Amino acid sequence: MKQYVVIGMGRFGTSIAETLYKANKEVLAIDESEEIIQDVINKELVSEAIVADATDDMGLKNIGIDGFDVAFVCIGEIEPSIMITLNLKEMGIKKIIVKATTKRHGKLLAKIGANEIIYPEEYMGRRVALAEMDPNLIEHFRFSKDFLLAEIKAPESFWNKSLIELDIRRKYNLNIVGLKKGKKNFIPNLSPDTVIEKGDILLVITDYKTTEEIKKLK
Repeated sequence: MKQYVVIGMGRFGTSIAETLYKANKEVLAIDESEEIIQDVINKELVSEAIVADATDDMGLKNIGIDGFDVAFVCIGEIEPSIMITLNLKEMGIKKIIVKATTKRHGKLLAKIGANEIIYPEEYMGRRVALAEMDPNLIEHFRFSKDFLLAEIKAPESFWNKSLIELDIRRKYNLNIVGLKKGKKNFIPNLSPDTVIEKGDILLVITDYKTTEEIKKLK
C-alpha cells in the first residue's frame, strides 16, 4: 500500500489528509504547530500526526520520510515550500505534489523537482463559477484533452430507473463509475440493476460535448 505524507495542516492540507485517510490510505500529517497537530489527532483525521519543522532535512530523515511514496506540500509561503520540496527531492520521494500561490512560485517549484503543482485558489474559482453556471454539475476533473471525470446530480428523467433501462452509455455517451445516495458512502462497481433515485450524485466519465448536453437534461 502506498504511504502518503501531508506537510502543512491548514484547511487545504487537512482536506487532502482527511480524504486520503477516509479512503483507507496510510497518511502521516506534519505541521510545526503543536496545537494544530493535537486538533488533527483529537478529530482522528489521519492515521498518524507529528509536530515537526519540515524545512529541517535532518528532522525529516529522523521521522523516516524517505520511506514514503507520495508527499503533499501544502505550505503557502514560498521560501518554506521550496526548502521542503528540495528536502523531499533529495530524500528520493517518488512523487511530490506542491501547493503554489502564484505562477512564478509554481515555476520555481517545478524547476527544483516538484512533480505536480496545485493552485487551490484558481481551482476553487473555477469550481465556484461552474457551480453558478450549472448547479447540476457539482465537480469535475480533466484527465485528458477531451475527457473528464465529473460529479453530476441525477436529472429527474433518470429517477426510479435502472442503469439497464436508461442505457446511459449508448444514449448519453456517459460511463457511470459510481454514485452517492444521500449521505451514504460512495458506491463503486454498480450493477445494471442499480436504480437511480432523486438526490443521487453520479460519478461519470465523459467528454466536454456530452457535459454540455447533460446540462440540458431535466
